[in-house]
Amino acid sequence: MFGIPGKQAVTMTPRAAAQISKLMEKDGRAGLRIGVKKGGCAGMEYTMEYVDTADPNDEVVEQDGARILIAPMAQMFLFGTEIDYEISLLEASFKFNNPNVAEACGCGESISFSVPGRE
Repeated sequence: MFGIPGKQAVTMTPRAAAQISKLMEKDGRAGLRIGVKKGGCAGMEYTMEYVDTADPNDEVVEQDGARILIAPMAQMFLFGTEIDYEISLLEASFKFNNPNVAEACGCGESISFSVPGRE
C-alpha cells in the first residue's frame, strides 16, 4: 500500500529468511505477520505472529521461501525496515533495523516514531 514500485516494503537478511522459512515449514503456517502496537516505555512495540491466511489488506513480502505479511496499520511505520535474526550466547531473536525509528528504549523492545511537523 505504501510501497515504491519495484522496491519491497521490508527486506530480510539471509539468516532471518532462513529462520522464518524454517518456522513456517515446521508449523505449516502461511507466513509471519508483523506490525506495531501502542505499549512499552518508548510508546510503541513491534508485534509478530504466525498466521494461517493472509488478510486481503496485508502487504506481502516473499524472499528465499519466507513470507512476511505487514499489517495494514503498520505499513507506513515499517517501510524500509530490514529484519535480521541474531544469535548470541544468551539469546536468539529477530531484530528490526528500521530507519523510521526516532527513539528506542534501553531494552530494545520499545520504539517511537517521529511525527512530521512536531519538534
